[in-house]
Amino acid sequence: MNEEMLREIVKSVISQMNTDKQPKENNTFDTCSANTGYSVNNVCSTATVCSEIEDNEALVDITSAEFSKKINVPSPKDEKALRQFKDATPARVGVWRTGDRPLVETMLRFRADHAMAIDSVFSTVDEKLIDELNFVKLQTKVNSKDEHITRPDLGRELNEESMELLKEKCIKNPQIQVVICDGLSSKAIEANIKDVLAAFTQGLNVYNIKVGTPVFVKYGRVGAMDVIGEVVNAEAAIMFVGERPGLVTAESMSAYMVYNPRKGLPEAERTVLSNIHKGGTPTVEAGAHLATIMKRILDEKASGINLKK
Repeated sequence: MNEEMLREIVKSVISQMNTDKQPKENNTFDTCSANTGYSVNNVCSTATVCSEIEDNEALVDITSAEFSKKINVPSPKDEKALRQFKDATPARVGVWRTGDRPLVETMLRFRADHAMAIDSVFSTVDEKLIDELNFVKLQTKVNSKDEHITRPDLGRELNEESMELLKEKCIKNPQIQVVICDGLSSKAIEANIKDVLAAFTQGLNVYNIKVGTPVFVKYGRVGAMDVIGEVVNAEAAIMFVGERPGLVTAESMSAYMVYNPRKGLPEAERTVLSNIHKGGTPTVEAGAHLATIMKRILDEKASGINLKK
């Protein structure tokens, strides 16, 4: 969601607020305050802030992690416990209400997070980033975002042109084949892949592990790594893929790892590290840890449930 879209939502909500309170403004506020114990000054202050937004002043990022930690419950009985609860979960707790309705900022944050999730699913990874990292560009048999969502089976197979490009451009017989895939969140790749790859590559260099030609797969699913790994005859493969976004974050990325990648690989043979993002496993830490896991996979010649505990 861009700033202009959010501005329009704010204007719409404020307009509705002004309409609702017009013939019985004082009575409505008094009743609301008496029934809930919540001062309507918060509503008024929100309206004031939003009117300032209309005057093109700075727009607060209501999707930020700092904003989500805010406690809106007036005079909580145990503020310390509520604070600990909010710090322990990204869930929407302590958001409070006005009568039987959520607060304006609570509703705006929900709508903003929902919009960001939708944007992440339907947008594509920036071509400049793909070119900057020098990835070989491949595409599955999917031809559109709608088809990508409704036909996951096609997202596991490369189209004919990409199969030829893979054979022509990529190193054969690498120890590890690196695959980057948009998956269900383009924002996850844009936000994390540069730092993760830098730390991951550095770790592999320490272990003297040979890496193949990194490839980017458009409209891909996890199974595409099996096809790619089999074609280049990689000993092992890793795929960085955007996770399905939710209302907590749209930037979460996962890394799937397999030994002996091949078409028809059982899902139980995959090793996974998920929740790679700034609010989960940090990118640099994830990259270093993934290098250690891949070293172990190569040493034990196994992955998933076959990897020794």
